[in-house]
Amino acid sequence: MLDAQMKTQLQGYLQNLRNPIHLIASLDSSEKSIELRSLLSEIAELSDKVSFDESGSDARKPSFVIAPKGSTKGVRFAAIPMGHEFTSLVLALLWTGGHPPKIEPEVIEQIKALDANMKFEVYMSLSCHNCPDVVQATTLMAIVNPKIETTVIDGALNQAEVEERQVMAVPMVYMNDQVFGSGRMSLEEIITKVDTGAHQREAQKLNQKEPFDVLIVGGGPAGAASAVYAARKGLRVGVAAERFGGQTNDTMGIENYISVLETDGPKFAAALEAQVRHYEVDIMNLQRAVQVVPASEVGGMIQVHMANSAVLSTRSLILSTGARWRNVNVPGEEAYKNKGVAYCPHCDGPLFKGKRVAVIGGGNSGVEAAIDLAGVVEHVTLVEFADSLKADAVLVTKLKSMPNVDIKVNAQTTEITGDGQKVNGLRYKDRATNEEHAVKLEGVFVQIGLVPNTEFLKNTVELSKFGEIVIDDKCHTNVPGVFAAGDVTTVPYKQIVIAAGEGAKAALSAFDYLIRTPLPAQIKETETA
Repeated sequence: MLDAQMKTQLQGYLQNLRNPIHLIASLDSSEKSIELRSLLSEIAELSDKVSFDESGSDARKPSFVIAPKGSTKGVRFAAIPMGHEFTSLVLALLWTGGHPPKIEPEVIEQIKALDANMKFEVYMSLSCHNCPDVVQATTLMAIVNPKIETTVIDGALNQAEVEERQVMAVPMVYMNDQVFGSGRMSLEEIITKVDTGAHQREAQKLNQKEPFDVLIVGGGPAGAASAVYAARKGLRVGVAAERFGGQTNDTMGIENYISVLETDGPKFAAALEAQVRHYEVDIMNLQRAVQVVPASEVGGMIQVHMANSAVLSTRSLILSTGARWRNVNVPGEEAYKNKGVAYCPHCDGPLFKGKRVAVIGGGNSGVEAAIDLAGVVEHVTLVEFADSLKADAVLVTKLKSMPNVDIKVNAQTTEITGDGQKVNGLRYKDRATNEEHAVKLEGVFVQIGLVPNTEFLKNTVELSKFGEIVIDDKCHTNVPGVFAAGDVTTVPYKQIVIAAGEGAKAALSAFDYLIRTPLPAQIKETETA
């Protein structure tokens, strides 16, 4: 199972074990059980602090528990955690063996203080780059707090269970046999959801913060670059973001960021955050802005109102809230989200193995999705509104060479149909003939571009007809002291490298604004005192 390089790396990691751990497997005679037995045996051979037996009797086979020596209770994997989940396996081994996690102490204490019995079941796929965050968060919670149980389930390995529960998107989390959440979730998001007093405590903490010189709303590449450039000018900088890294967290492969030959979205997002923290920027994660009040309306300071009722004050503001996947906005899309309607082919594709799916969108993302899915599913129907595919020629040629793909151009999607529980088809109209067509299928992947996150800015800054923030060549908006950068703006070509450059430009413009603008009265009074 493990090649020589992986064994060497894992052996090095296992030297960090402080306490002995035990791997308890529940196996049968299947091929996958044989694979799991091989993996666990190899792990046990790499450290004298790891032991392994096959005494487990769990109904899910193959599966195994990672437990402290002498105990049978621990994190369970109903999976052979390779691929994107190999790191999750390594961390679960280390944490169970007493190696401290790289988590803020106050977060660990918050987990320990949770006083309720929780049983998490996390459905994932080994090709899902969004899943490890959720897997690692819930496994850590179970290791830290004995009242919490976590089972990690590979959907492709447990298809009967996935069918029974109608799991059609990953990561999907159940808590105490009820749907808890789906999609990428950070440890902080999960804790906040189960800790009922967290929002109020966080709002109180934000309200006590001193005014910033530069406040950045949004933590993607543009926001991160703004933070680094502003902090290097010696300014007091804060970043309020719903999730640091923004949409890069949902990006499978990044191969065009200059000087970085190849990486993936989650790694890139983690690197952004690490560099911003290096400059001691005040990062306020899981924070959603709901209103911006210009300084002219309140006297002296720009105010940003947050969803938890906190209010942050700042001398200058950089808006870098990015964009999100665009919806088709047809009947059935909202009703069947995560029930056959999906947006990430890398994450959810394996759940549709051997089934029929459609991809809506003929740009690069849509054609790439169709190519990716064609290697997993029985059949792909690509539906494009325009009269030709807009993707790069090399991608179109590759797609057309695949025998299990149908391409429908000049096709307007009119409805996603279902049986009340899950998707069972898609309807489209031929725009040339006005004929209606129906396609029977089990999944629909939407890949039709992005929409800017600017709903909270209406009547505050000037927006284009597409909802983008209108800026000049120095990232100024039409409101003094308010700047914008990245995919949320009118700057063309929504690319990571362009967003980062625009973020740097916005920070330099904000600095130029600050050195030419008198200090507000509130700041002068504080400095005098």
